Amino acid sequence: MRIERTALPGVGVNHATTTADGQRLGVICHLTGRRDLVFYDPEDPQAVAATVVLQPDEAHQIADLLDATITIDHLAHLEEQITGITAARIRIPAGSAYADRPIRDTRAHPGALIVAVIHDERITTTPDSDLVLRHGDTVVAVGDQDAITALADLLTTEHHHPSAHR
Repeated sequence: MRIERTALPGVGVNHATTTADGQRLGVICHLTGRRDLVFYDPEDPQAVAATVVLQPDEAHQIADLLDATITIDHLAHLEEQITGITAARIRIPAGSAYADRPIRDTRAHPGALIVAVIHDERITTTPDSDLVLRHGDTVVAVGDQDAITALADLLTTEHHHPSAHR
């Protein structure tokens, strides 16, 4: 897929592409952080048919949905060295019930130890239990496979607002 970048002076940047099915779409990245998802008219690829305005947190959630692979990268060389123990990197997705909560809240699943947290390319090793996890952080955890799976399930479960059930 080829993505065309077009500067929009004073506004931001438009990233546009045409899908394999011929639908033209774009993402306008505003200088403010806002994102516009733009759908072009199939009859006139320069004319905008529809726009969806996304605030930064909404854009992150949509990006996580589109990148539906919940990241659990197993650190293979470590697994080979220690039988029964696995290490994994688990990304905190947008909407996680554990985003904006301290690490100590994850202790519901014993057997997996969080040994590092990566936030904006800054690595905190042996993080304090008061460290607050954020959307986009990557947790590095060590434990048995069942505990790692349980921790990944816990960290990637979507937060449901009580008002949504009315």
